[in-house]
Amino acid sequence: MNDDSKIFVAGHRGMVGSAIWRELQRQGFSQLIGRSRTELDLLDTTAVHKFLAEEQPDYVFVAAARVGGIHANETAPAEFIRVNLQIQNNLIHGAFLAKVKKLLFLGSSCIYPKFAPQPIKEEHLLTGPLEETNQWYAIAKIAGIKMCQAYRRQYGCNFIAAMPTNLYGPNDNYNLQTSHVLPALLRKFHESKISNFEEVVCWGTGSPRREFLYADDLANACVFLMRNYNDEQFVNVGSGSEITIKELAEIIRRIVGFKGRIVWDTSKPDGTPRKLMDSSRLFDLGWKMRTGLEEGIRFTYKDFQQKHSMSSKLSDA
Repeated sequence: MNDDSKIFVAGHRGMVGSAIWRELQRQGFSQLIGRSRTELDLLDTTAVHKFLAEEQPDYVFVAAARVGGIHANETAPAEFIRVNLQIQNNLIHGAFLAKVKKLLFLGSSCIYPKFAPQPIKEEHLLTGPLEETNQWYAIAKIAGIKMCQAYRRQYGCNFIAAMPTNLYGPNDNYNLQTSHVLPALLRKFHESKISNFEEVVCWGTGSPRREFLYADDLANACVFLMRNYNDEQFVNVGSGSEITIKELAEIIRRIVGFKGRIVWDTSKPDGTPRKLMDSSRLFDLGWKMRTGLEEGIRFTYKDFQQKHSMSSKLSDA
């Protein structure tokens, strides 16, 4: 990529897309292309193909997706598989038609089997059954990986894929009904603190182990891969370390300043018991993570407080 390359970031207003946008700006890229949902409906095949044909981007980052936590996946399975398949199909095929030089597709660590060996290597894909609570999203993402590989084999497209671990950071989704565990805990502890509640109820047992990566670190890895990686094999992007959900809750409680107790609702599902990815393929290429977990959570909490303050002011107006 050159400084004057035209780069389209699909989903540039979301957590991952906005982080990629910031990273590209930081590295000096000036011709960035972004479209809001009202400007370009990624579910509209004709509109997406027309947009790519007219704009002629050199590079495309596919960071647009319908995402959510366990509750969201369980209550809207049809939406998760349909919307994600349609978005990625439109973008990948549209990039092929527009003769895009290179495309990076972003998947998710949920593509791996529920009981995959730990840490999880890229080769463990499709070696066992998926976690039931997010299988619909996982199947869509697996299809995206295979679509990139198929277009590479049949048409010679330089389409690559990266599989990030659990992400968090600015512009995250803090809706308790649809968010992932870390932003949901941030909001729960914050609202319990300002309401002077004596306890916070968290889902499950707190025993599952998870790996977390700050969104801006993922963005740095994505640009790194776009510059340096051209193989068919998708690449894991993780921090290389893990933590229990119970330990995560304690860290967030301390950062937020909540003084009450934590109650674990064991009637709720835990999800996959452990999910640590082997990111040695990426590390061996020379990429390193920059943001520690506590530092990243503090940055994210500041982002939540700003958005929470703004929404409160709007609701009071």
